[in-house]
Amino acid sequence: MKKTTLLFLILLPFFAASQIAQFRGPARNGIYPDKNLLDKWPEAGPELVFTAEGIGSGWSSASANDKFIYITGMKDTLDYLSCIDYSGKIVWQVPYGRSWTKSFPDTRCTPTVEGNRVWVISGTGTLVCFDATDGKKIWSVDVDKQFECDWFMWGVAESALIVDDKVICSPYGKKTALVAYDKNTGKLIWQTKSVGGQRAYVSPVLFEYKNFKYILSQNTEKVIAVNPENGDIAWEYKSKGEKIATNTPIFKDNEIFITRGYNSPSVMLQMAADGKSVSEKWIDTTLDCHHHGVVLVDGTIYGSNWITNGKGNWCSLNWNSGKIGYETNWFNKGAIISADNKLFCYEEKSGNVALVKPDPTKFDVVSFFKINKGTGMYWSHPYIYKGKLFVRHGNFLMCYNISK
Repeated sequence: MKKTTLLFLILLPFFAASQIAQFRGPARNGIYPDKNLLDKWPEAGPELVFTAEGIGSGWSSASANDKFIYITGMKDTLDYLSCIDYSGKIVWQVPYGRSWTKSFPDTRCTPTVEGNRVWVISGTGTLVCFDATDGKKIWSVDVDKQFECDWFMWGVAESALIVDDKVICSPYGKKTALVAYDKNTGKLIWQTKSVGGQRAYVSPVLFEYKNFKYILSQNTEKVIAVNPENGDIAWEYKSKGEKIATNTPIFKDNEIFITRGYNSPSVMLQMAADGKSVSEKWIDTTLDCHHHGVVLVDGTIYGSNWITNGKGNWCSLNWNSGKIGYETNWFNKGAIISADNKLFCYEEKSGNVALVKPDPTKFDVVSFFKINKGTGMYWSHPYIYKGKLFVRHGNFLMCYNISK
């Protein structure tokens, strides 16, 4: 066998395993790898590639690979997974569990896609694995029922996390905090001990620093770090402020930024050298992100804050010091992501989508346009894949070409 062929065969499993499409990008931090994107948009917005209608109501985001786009939505009382091609046609659509139908219904789970598999979690806690090509169900587990999960106010708003051969979700309650299933078979691999508290609205994220590899997760009471190999809890941190937790942590090196919204203080945590505890580096009371996520670009955290449920400003915050760079009104608070050293903001009040230049001292809007399809709040997080910007509003998914 030739050396080049042998090298390819060795590297092939690595590349296959590393290509995961999921909530807020490859690392779940709102940063997308796309380059060579437009520096300015036409007045009416970038070119609209397609509009897909009929995906159901929801606030979840799209996930995409080279062949298809996947998104979830609620129809009647069921959550549905839709597979869409790049012409905007719905190729297949399958139900996967009961929706959350009480206070603030609609689907919130963004599909997690790896290879030929898609994982979703219903609004009442059913974890399902589908074939990504034809939508055939491979396995399902009613996780929250199995572990007697303790819901807070709004059911389940979580996107499954893939770590190696495992799929992770967080049915907090008296029996456990996090659980891991074999991603291919649905067989339970481990469950953590219970840490108290109730299920919040935060998708877990994989944290890696030097020799440490932890799953970071939050509930109504705590932030925890879990060993993905065996479910052991490495450390716990008692959260400050309201019980509601809505944003996936972001991190750099051994530092972890937590923001919970609802006038709760944000905090920068610093992990100890032995990986067994964290301490508070600084606390901020301005950038309390509602549920829209934040991004770290060149040492500055960007996002929007919570003033009331219907009002918020856009902010910048220095990662090292916690000092606020600006707090600016622009229509209203909203979701934020980043790619190619650009910020993409989707405000929740009237559906304006902005291209913003990262600047720690000012909210520098370069271009913006308005989404004119769909109904309800503009709460979905935008998604970028290979020069395409995907924006969801209610029953509609729009795809825009933002590549130069």
